[in-house]
Amino acid sequence: METTTLTTPVTLTDSAISVLKEIITDQNIPSEHGLRIGVKGGGCSGLSYILGHDVVKEGDDVYDVGGVRVLLNKAHGMYLAGMEIDYYEGLENRGFVFNNPTAKSTCGCGSSFTA
Repeated sequence: METTTLTTPVTLTDSAISVLKEIITDQNIPSEHGLRIGVKGGGCSGLSYILGHDVVKEGDDVYDVGGVRVLLNKAHGMYLAGMEIDYYEGLENRGFVFNNPTAKSTCGCGSSFTA
């Protein structure tokens, strides 16, 4: 039986929530899917972020963040605690931005980090 946890270690800004809801609607993402946030080995700095829609897997915690269903593998919590995901739209680029206070260093593109 799946349970939804109330307090998430990751926050989403209003801008990120708005874009994610738009993506869910535009791409017709099934309601049993959620936004998977995690890490994997790789990238210039050692760890890269995972951000995509997925189904609940064993070892996941499920959160509701502003109406967005968020899936986090429990093992990734130590790398993601306190992280904020924002959506930036500027003249030169746009996309999701990971503001991670547990990252010791990040690469120039901001998509990988050292813990």
